[in-house]
Amino acid sequence: MTDLQNTAPVAVTTPGLPDDQRRLIDLDDDIAKIRTQIATADLARQRGHKPIDPDWFHRARTALRHLCRERAELLAEGTGRRRREKLKDALIGVLRERHDPATWDGILTEAQARSEREGL
Repeated sequence: MTDLQNTAPVAVTTPGLPDDQRRLIDLDDDIAKIRTQIATADLARQRGHKPIDPDWFHRARTALRHLCRERAELLAEGTGRRRREKLKDALIGVLRERHDPATWDGILTEAQARSEREGL
């Protein structure tokens, strides 16, 4: 039987990703690993080599359920972030309409410089 504790954690090394996106990537990876382990155990059972250990199977399904729940909570929190992004987009649209192209270019240049200074 595959040991659930035998999976090496893999850190996401992509620079610039927010922590919640990194956690989502980790969760997706962990969920895929558990599903693969369950499928592998089921294939071995079908071939008749050995039965699935019911305790192991219960632990795997419980871990999978908890990971899926955490993933759902992270996605739900992201809904608020999308609303903020839409508000920012609307604000940019209003400001862009109220300024001539030269002034808008100056504002955009200043915002980009501030973003670089603050490491955004």
